[in-house]
Amino acid sequence: MAQAAVRNPVKRKRGIASRHIAPYVFVSPFIISFLIFLLYPLVQAFLLSFQQLIPFTPDADWVGLRNFRLVLNDRRFYIALWNVARYAFWTCLILIPGPMLLAFIVNSKFTKFKTIFRSVYFLPVLTSTIVAGIIFRYLFSSEPGSAFNQLVGIFGVQPVLWLNRARTAMFALVTIAVWRWMGVNMIYFLSGLNGIPSELYESAEVDGASGWEKFRHITAPMLRPITVFVLTISIAAGFSLFNESYVYWDDLASPNDVGTTLVILIYRTAFLQNNFGYAAAIGVCLFLIIITVNLIQLRIMGLFRKED
Repeated sequence: MAQAAVRNPVKRKRGIASRHIAPYVFVSPFIISFLIFLLYPLVQAFLLSFQQLIPFTPDADWVGLRNFRLVLNDRRFYIALWNVARYAFWTCLILIPGPMLLAFIVNSKFTKFKTIFRSVYFLPVLTSTIVAGIIFRYLFSSEPGSAFNQLVGIFGVQPVLWLNRARTAMFALVTIAVWRWMGVNMIYFLSGLNGIPSELYESAEVDGASGWEKFRHITAPMLRPITVFVLTISIAAGFSLFNESYVYWDDLASPNDVGTTLVILIYRTAFLQNNFGYAAAIGVCLFLIIITVNLIQLRIMGLFRKED
């Protein structure tokens, strides 16, 4: 008995406390949520894209690739794709270097009240998208007394019909995105900067490296994972634009259809035209586009290199 006690000083736990079962118990909420709210709808949407569903009835006709052929011949699809591609391009062009610069400023040893700056920049993302969209809709009003018309009036520019012209309408969409996500992306880059060992900069200074050389050979490579992450979520958010466009124009005609996005098109097709199969086909195409674009940018950023 004494020898058995020595060999097994601790009684092996059984049930959910077992080290073989406990990890699965802890991750089960995520797995269940993923299966119910992501994987199941994704599979159902994929299957629905091959069907013609009659609303409010269980009847559905299998139509094969007909919905996808209609998508490829639909002029509205290409207009919406062009709109979100431009929107994603401009938001990525601003929301990558801009937050990185802000992170450098906030992280500088000469900057005081860093905690306050982090909180202030992060506040916009806590605001409801609908509320923010309504506020910006008034800010971009065509009235002479609106905020942006008063701003351009300082430079002698006449009142602008911001939401009634294609170029200024895209500017309004990009502006609210920059206001909302600048602080969040700054936090991401700030966390990356805090993770860079200070010894690397000290060694570079000993070797006589300039500020640009330290950024090129230390900061930029060390921030590449954060940059790839921010770029990935920015591309996905850009192609999935919906709330801001819907609030600006209330699903009405926008100038040159600049407010028509792929998600807006899915909404109109499904809930206004009751064509759920065609809407699901557009959604599948949107999913494939986002995956393809992100794979291309991951390849360009060198994430698939063997040495990484």
